[in-house]
Amino acid sequence: MALAAGPLAAEQGVTDDNIEFAQVAALEGPAAALGTGMRQGLMAAFEEANRAGGINGRSISLTSMDDGYEPDRSVTQTRSVIDSGDYLALVGPVGTPTTKATQPIATEANMPMIAPFTGAGFLRDSALQNVVNVRATYDAETQAWVDYLVDDLGLTDIAILFQDDGFGRVGLAGVEKALEARGMSLVAEGSYTRNTVAVKSALLDIRKAKPQAIVMVGAYKPLAEFIKLSRKMKMDPTFVTISFVGSKALAAELGADGDGVIVSQVVPQPWDTNLAIVAEYQAALSALEASAEPGFVSLEGYVAGRLVIEGLRKAGADLTRDSFMTAMNTLGTVDLGGMTLTFGPGDNQGSDDVFLTRILSDGTFEAMHPGS
Repeated sequence: MALAAGPLAAEQGVTDDNIEFAQVAALEGPAAALGTGMRQGLMAAFEEANRAGGINGRSISLTSMDDGYEPDRSVTQTRSVIDSGDYLALVGPVGTPTTKATQPIATEANMPMIAPFTGAGFLRDSALQNVVNVRATYDAETQAWVDYLVDDLGLTDIAILFQDDGFGRVGLAGVEKALEARGMSLVAEGSYTRNTVAVKSALLDIRKAKPQAIVMVGAYKPLAEFIKLSRKMKMDPTFVTISFVGSKALAAELGADGDGVIVSQVVPQPWDTNLAIVAEYQAALSALEASAEPGFVSLEGYVAGRLVIEGLRKAGADLTRDSFMTAMNTLGTVDLGGMTLTFGPGDNQGSDDVFLTRILSDGTFEAMHPGS
């Protein structure tokens, strides 16, 4: 599956009137809402720029290709993007196991990889001159979980459910590190296989420890299944999960069972129009698709799109892959109006911010203020 928007571009994705980007991400399957959400936000930003005349007279186009959230498929799609010579850069790829497989390929080919939807630490390596990250790391998110559960709630018995791959193990390591700093350890752990909802055996293992809280590192469908099964078994721990989950999709899957589930976020509330970036995002989203509903994933995509546009402006009219990457690497501080991204030498990550939110009984989200 591939979704295109705009005409095909020439070598390195630039013609006199068009700039072509490629996204390789999950567009179908249990993680589809993540890839499609990022695409929606990116397109909202790109079409907003196009309506204003484009960048140096060029419109921006995006072709999205489905990798099903599987590394092998992601490698195949990424190689096809690079080999075609039709794209300026990769933008908005989704997932740790997928980017773990594709980043070395992109780096070897000097193909820019902008705003991957993952907080994995390996993408923050200062040696990676072709990678630009928007979001905070998973370590920052898991640290925020433990700070809240231990310091604010005073809980001691914490268990984890994690996806059994590089993504899940990064989250597991982050939780273990945060607990070890307090002289604590997990009381139980369970895992499930990526792109499945086979979580029952993990739940049964975790239930034996009677945890006060269960932190979860995975995608929305399996985690929703896990929480719903837990509710049926009359378990009532504090559930906490990660921004990658796809918050809006998780709340929709859970329905009434979502009440009280905590989700860490790496962008502001997508309904807080007091922030200029959110008001502009909502307007751009409505212009793209009148029926579209705001959400954390598409807001992150929009922020990523706005960052790309800043890089294109800085690169100037004589746009090449090299000039674009040089511009992206020298952006410094980018004030988007309520969200500031700061880059510098050896620092390819724009934001360190982590926000805790709670799902309410009607499926909406409230901002939390730990420690207040």
